[in-house]
Amino acid sequence: MKINKDSDGKIDATLVENPYRGNTFALEFSESPKILETGGLKDKLADWGCHLKETSIVELTPEEDAQDGGWNKMGSALGHLGEFVAAHLKSGYFPIGLLGNCSSLMGMLAGLQHSAGWKPLRVGLVWLDAHGDFNTPETSGTGLMGGMPVAVSAGLCLTRIRLKAGLDPALPTKYIVMGGLRSVNPYEQELLDRSDLEFLSTEDLISLSENIDMQMERLSRLTDIIYVHVDMDILNPEEVRGSNFPAPGGPTSYELSAALQKMFGWEKASAFGVASTPYKDDKEGHNKNAAYRLIEGVIQGIKER
Repeated sequence: MKINKDSDGKIDATLVENPYRGNTFALEFSESPKILETGGLKDKLADWGCHLKETSIVELTPEEDAQDGGWNKMGSALGHLGEFVAAHLKSGYFPIGLLGNCSSLMGMLAGLQHSAGWKPLRVGLVWLDAHGDFNTPETSGTGLMGGMPVAVSAGLCLTRIRLKAGLDPALPTKYIVMGGLRSVNPYEQELLDRSDLEFLSTEDLISLSENIDMQMERLSRLTDIIYVHVDMDILNPEEVRGSNFPAPGGPTSYELSAALQKMFGWEKASAFGVASTPYKDDKEGHNKNAAYRLIEGVIQGIKER
């Protein structure tokens, strides 16, 4: 998908916010996307060489909000998210997802999948997270939807939610690369072992290993368009504090930013999402600024194409 650039190399970008979090059976709401949007990001995007064309915020209609079931409502929210992403991509804008948590994945993927008309595109996914989020209700130790979105996107469970999000067909697992995993439960590991997913280690990300380009080249051959997703708990918990599921040994935001810059040098990398930025105890803005560093790496990668 071609991203608009002017004669000065500035790119057209858009922010897509989804504050809804599909975790428990009650729909949850996160302030994180709004904090990221209003905390100085717009000015930073201008400094980095972007024209911010639009900001879209997912909201349920009164009829949708009256539905039974938090997961059912989340499916509706994801449908709106996908519609926003598809519309922005069709206009040549680069979508930056500011996401309440990783359950937004299905909507982001759906938007990419349906951004070129009636024929679904083959979407590649680079999943950067300390956790695989490849659980199903049968393997999950917590029962949280936030631990299942990659499995849902791959068609392993929660089909109704995936279809409400607009992600159809599901992603073949060979279209998925996971990076930075450090916390996977044994039953989830079995599912991963049975899949055709491929992996980047934490060391690959920190050292800017040639494996990054190898996986981007592989996805570029197999798919039409690529989405890169970051859960902030991939970062070292000493830098990003307040995560619900901290995992020691992650990269710093500076290291991951450099890896993202490398990934977005590839032409088919067409959207980015950052999820689960802790905000409740971030009075000095450390977590927010770490998220901004990741977005800056993404933008620099696009500009260097």
